[in-house]
Amino acid sequence: MTVTGQGTGTGTDMGTDTDTARALRGLEHDTASVRLRAALAVGTAPDPRFVGRLVERCAIEPEFFVRDMLTWALTRHPVSMTLPALVREVRSERAQARSQALHTLSKIGDRRAWPAITPAVLSDADDEVARSAWRAAVVLVPEGEEPALAAALATQFGRGGRETQLSLSRALVALGEVIAPALRTATTDTDPRVRAHALATRRLLRDPDAGFDFAIEEAKRFVALGGSGQEGR
Repeated sequence: MTVTGQGTGTGTDMGTDTDTARALRGLEHDTASVRLRAALAVGTAPDPRFVGRLVERCAIEPEFFVRDMLTWALTRHPVSMTLPALVREVRSERAQARSQALHTLSKIGDRRAWPAITPAVLSDADDEVARSAWRAAVVLVPEGEEPALAAALATQFGRGGRETQLSLSRALVALGEVIAPALRTATTDTDPRVRAHALATRRLLRDPDAGFDFAIEEAKRFVALGGSGQEGR
């Protein structure tokens, strides 16, 4: 944002305040492209006064590409200001607020946010929130906590449709071989959906180039034929 004031320090301050007010109004504009440009401007010239409004806007912004720019703008601000606000949003009653806060925390990547990734967050009833939590958890997990995270994520096997299951598998595979014990347990579950999802994830862990659709269909056929998942482990 340009500073329009000239001359005295007061004029400069007034110009800056005017630009700030204009950018904040832009974030609320009816036209998505205007909101996008406003978010870009805020991220290009970070100002602590923007943090609260950026976080608030993330919770209600309907357009994905604008939300992504809002997240980028937040990553441009000091972590000391964004982290507390985003952690509070993880406990919001609004699902989009929780999801976007978790997404932004994953982009910031500061492990001080790890305490916000609770079992309740990882099993959030809203699939979008849960998926954001899984991705954030893999980024934020402290060294040595990976096995416990794998066990927590494994409780979500069999959940949701293709995109949700793919997100969970990717998160688990990103943790690496530490997920093996959780996989062994899940492949003997009484629920065939859980077994199939765990088997597909094991296939992806062993062969990252295998497509998820192929892996899950292969796993479903295997389970349908009575496979326990322990063969050839």
